[in-house]
Amino acid sequence: MTDIAPVADLLLPLLDGAFEDPPWGDFLDRLRGRIGADYASLIFRPLAPARPSLLHLFSGESSPPPVEQLYRESLHQRDPVDYHALRDGRVYALDELLVADDPAHERHRRDLLAPSGMNDVRLMRIVEPAGVSVWLTLSRRQGHFGARENAMIEMLAPYLRSALRGFVVMERERFKASVAGEAIRRLSFGWLTLDAGGRLLDADLEARRLIDRGDILKQGRDGRLAARHRDVDREIADAVRRLATETQGRPRALVLSRDPWLDMLLVPTQRRPFPASPATAIVAYVHGDGWSSADRCEQLADLFQLLPSEARLALALSRGMSIAEAANELRLTVQTARTYSKRIYAKMGARGQPDLVRFIHRSVLTIA
Repeated sequence: MTDIAPVADLLLPLLDGAFEDPPWGDFLDRLRGRIGADYASLIFRPLAPARPSLLHLFSGESSPPPVEQLYRESLHQRDPVDYHALRDGRVYALDELLVADDPAHERHRRDLLAPSGMNDVRLMRIVEPAGVSVWLTLSRRQGHFGARENAMIEMLAPYLRSALRGFVVMERERFKASVAGEAIRRLSFGWLTLDAGGRLLDADLEARRLIDRGDILKQGRDGRLAARHRDVDREIADAVRRLATETQGRPRALVLSRDPWLDMLLVPTQRRPFPASPATAIVAYVHGDGWSSADRCEQLADLFQLLPSEARLALALSRGMSIAEAANELRLTVQTARTYSKRIYAKMGARGQPDLVRFIHRSVLTIA
């Protein structure tokens, strides 16, 4: 079994480094001191070597700004080292990477390494199970690395691979969450979680923005989710009481505001909470429309070539109102509303209200 004592104090900073911002700063500082290097870096290169974009994390003095700019602009295209061909977990010395008397290699040494103070270099490529690579580089301005330093770097390989694996999984999940979050934001959806007493536990950015604005929903001094309108507040409280005791209960849908439109779906959670987290009893999904009804009516009129009166009725019907309810809301007779609805369906190519709802909610207005 390999004695890891020489690098034992580097392992915790390495494993925790993925959670730092920027990542692995403490690890690189400690490693540079332990190895006696002037510079230490972790570099994630894209699969296409010709692309200059890369993630560069370092400790110590990096290349001078003019040299870094020159590398991004042109030197990267003439870099003679095939970084992706390096064997996983093997420590390479500078003389193994650059061939003496080769003009391209000597030019790389002269234009990049020498101005950057890289008199001696050690480079190790690590590949995690999904195929993502990272390159660990250490360099000295004076003197040379020896067998002891090589062995210490090599000892870190399995631990760096494990840390990289966790980092890659975390970054992929973070990216997927950001994409999903952006899609939800564009659809004007948000979520918040409540305990059995209706107290707010957590919320996404969209729901938090809605609560902070405070014109429809708010958080009371006792932490309970509340509404500005008394009747709506009672509806929320009643729904929370029912769902907190009926874990198999039917989700409750509430209209919180009609202009601008805001509705909410309260769902009893079926997931068992993590022991260290508060007990979530209910997830509340909120769906809003930042546009006023007047703005939405103008957009509907433009999109489907509707008259203003037809657009107002189409908006009401798209929000789930029946013909009778929409007529009452718009102060029309039911017969007039039916006449308008037939014109709307004809202009939109809809066969009835379900088609109308589908056409509107699948249109660009959902992300306007």
